[in-house]
Amino acid sequence: MGRFIPAILVCVALVACQNETHPVFTPAPSPSPHLAPTAAILQTNEIPTGLTACPGSGPMDVYLSVLATTNAAVASRASDQWNALVAQGASSGAFVVYAANVSACAAELGATTNVKAITSFVARFGNESQADRAWHAGVFGFAPPPPGQLTPGLTLGTSTGLGASSFTYDRPSVRLACWRHGLYVAMIVAANQDLNTFRAATGAVDARLN
Repeated sequence: MGRFIPAILVCVALVACQNETHPVFTPAPSPSPHLAPTAAILQTNEIPTGLTACPGSGPMDVYLSVLATTNAAVASRASDQWNALVAQGASSGAFVVYAANVSACAAELGATTNVKAITSFVARFGNESQADRAWHAGVFGFAPPPPGQLTPGLTLGTSTGLGASSFTYDRPSVRLACWRHGLYVAMIVAANQDLNTFRAATGAVDARLN
């Protein structure tokens, strides 16, 4: 009977090994992909009723080419400003204008008119440093003011709710927000829109910038 003891011990050892709890390998989650600017800009279902997307809204090359057919002077300035962002590292961008009247589609960005409109711009950069430098240098002619030179209606930094690299300008006729979030620089310009609509627009865009 003694010869069966080693065999029994082997069986016991095998059963014990099979009953051991082994850690289950869990692969690390993949990082969230960075959205294309066309997906990050303000979308049709996020705007007030009565506004329609202007022709050419979308990727920057399309927007600029269509704008050139309606207002060559504004298109030329916008093209120069976009090229400056590209030189600073912007790899892609998108621009959309929602307006109650087509007359606002080719207007200068931030110009005061009596037409209701919302403009949304987003650019994606190669890294956060490039995006932050571009934001500080200015986006389409709008640059953050020095901290000691704030004017009424102008808010700089975290008080905007859009992070440290942000500023907002609040006037009943024109409300503007420009900020940097991660790899992105974004801008919202709302003409003749109430404060709640403006804040909803900036919040919707900012939530998509990862």
